[in-house]
Amino acid sequence: MRLPLFALLVLLVLAPMSAAQAAGPPRLMLATRYTPGVEVADYWVSEKLDGVRGRWDGRALWTRGGYRVRAPDWFTAGWPAEPMDGELWMGRGRFEEVSALVRAGSADADAWRDVRFMVFDLPAAGGPFTGRVARMRALLEGSGIAWLQAVPQQRPADAAALEARLRAVVAAGGEGLMLHHGEARYRVGRSDRLLKLKPFEDAEARVVEHLPGRGKYAGMTGSLLVERADGARFRIGSGMSDAQRATPPPVGSRVTYRYSGLTVNGLPRFARLLRVREESPPPDPE
Repeated sequence: MRLPLFALLVLLVLAPMSAAQAAGPPRLMLATRYTPGVEVADYWVSEKLDGVRGRWDGRALWTRGGYRVRAPDWFTAGWPAEPMDGELWMGRGRFEEVSALVRAGSADADAWRDVRFMVFDLPAAGGPFTGRVARMRALLEGSGIAWLQAVPQQRPADAAALEARLRAVVAAGGEGLMLHHGEARYRVGRSDRLLKLKPFEDAEARVVEHLPGRGKYAGMTGSLLVERADGARFRIGSGMSDAQRATPPPVGSRVTYRYSGLTVNGLPRFARLLRVREESPPPDPE
């Protein structure tokens, strides 16, 4: 059967878009929240980088939502054929820049000059994490590619050393720390052997409405009405820049907010906008 000319044109236009998303969300290992009492000496500790998570499958780079990252050819030239889990990172406090670059789908060479792919795991390497740390160092330190690096990993002696490391990272503008148990295998989904430690709590919610501002914010967005996964709704008014108040995150988009505990009604206390998410994380496997 011959297709009409219009149908053929539609297929040709959509084909590249479909190919870019054909892989589906990568199967990733996800962290749980740190709670005091763990045996700190059993863990490798690294800084939690505020970038865009990426998965290199040995041939192409994908976001955690399964979208192809359109980096320049030179950026991934010479990378190992081994799968790598890491973070596209420009430096502390530059999440919005790297997120916008990835979302734009631009392979403009100049825009990628400041981007590094910081590798924190090797999903296909097998064995305990301590062995994977050694493998990452051997694989990447000799690559000669300045923008492809292993995330520095350390072994604090105890909880006091861990707290000192956290204070130093936060004082320098970092978000927090990641703890990875030395004996942990790479497991898809939430793992109680991969922990995140921050000086505040954070979570994600969906924007459902832009609420008008008053006073100096008249004519702009005063706060966002957002909804958690459990259906609870609350406002986020702090943490928004003037540019975000003029052009707020679209209704339906997801944002990350920080907060300090919960109220008696179970809602976040002192909710503050942290960032707009480029996409939702992959679902946990059932």
